[in-house]
Amino acid sequence: MMKPTLPRCAFLCCLAALLCAPLLVGGAATPSGAKLTYRRVFPSSSPEFIEITVREEGDAASFEIRQLDEEPGAAPFEVGAALRGKLFALAGELNNFQGLDLDVHRKIANLGEKTLRWERGTEAHETKFNYTLNAAANEMMQIFEGLARQQEHLTTLERRSKYDRLGVNDALLQFETDLNRNLLPEPQRALGLLEQIADDTRFVEVARQRARALAERIRHAK
Repeated sequence: MMKPTLPRCAFLCCLAALLCAPLLVGGAATPSGAKLTYRRVFPSSSPEFIEITVREEGDAASFEIRQLDEEPGAAPFEVGAALRGKLFALAGELNNFQGLDLDVHRKIANLGEKTLRWERGTEAHETKFNYTLNAAANEMMQIFEGLARQQEHLTTLERRSKYDRLGVNDALLQFETDLNRNLLPEPQRALGLLEQIADDTRFVEVARQRARALAERIRHAK
């Protein structure tokens, strides 16, 4: 049997190294994509605790919305690429919160402690504030708060669809109010549930008609 030539041996060794070893930077594995977390803690409000985490790579995200005395626990949901891109672009404008002080440091009402956190691998930066005048930070906060409201609506609709069919129309009205105010970042996430309600004869007709109209409106929104 012929022995492989030296150049061929070197090529095979390089190929094996590429296939079997992780990409190294400074002797460590290249960190995965970054993630952003927004947390708002506001006792005596409803909800008192909100935490949403989105990832730079992939739609998979998590949310936790509850009162402080309730059992903690995050649930999965999805955030689309366009909205994630917007959030990470805003974080980039703020240097990923590195050494950033956003609070106005004035004597104003307690509006809840907000935390913005950026992480990638072992690197992490965060900033906390009660109130800020920073436009990028406020835009991020509005998006995250909108995602929380959106998930609250979906959770309420799902629960009432199972256990309180007569209450579905009221839940749809609340969803519609926030949709009219442009507070829901990705209302298309509700399409499946709205279509399910519209097609189910167990719900009252006014709720079915409202769900159908909302689905049509969202589907044809620019």
